[in-house]
Amino acid sequence: MQAPLTMIPLIAGIFILGASGQPATKREAILMLLVAGTIVLAAACWGAVEEWIDYTRGRKWPTVSAVVDVVSVTMVESKGISSTANHSWPYYRATLTYSYRNPEAQTGEYKRNFANEDDAKAWANSYKGETLKVHVDPRDPTRSLLREKDL
Repeated sequence: MQAPLTMIPLIAGIFILGASGQPATKREAILMLLVAGTIVLAAACWGAVEEWIDYTRGRKWPTVSAVVDVVSVTMVESKGISSTANHSWPYYRATLTYSYRNPEAQTGEYKRNFANEDDAKAWANSYKGETLKVHVDPRDPTRSLLREKDL
């Protein structure tokens, strides 16, 4: 969704005027740009940060055997915004649902996105019924993590 043209002067005014309502000083302008840049960078890198958190969180957890019981593929609508037009394109999320015992029966999921539905189905179906190693949180056996390198 594009910002209405009437919003552009308001946004520009916020960046041009300093805290006192007077034109922003060089220091205030640099500070505002640094804050805005940090926010944009954090948003752009969020996926990588989540992967890193999962990687470091589960790497020392003990492993148990799990069986992939259910595989599924769903279409997800993704909306992007460009300066010239709004675009909408689907991608396909393959989900592996696995079960394990530690000591009671538990389940978990692993998801991967694909651009092509046939590729997603082929990948998911290749794991149906397979036994894999999953990492289980020693403090909470209901939490598990199937890492990509363990596939």
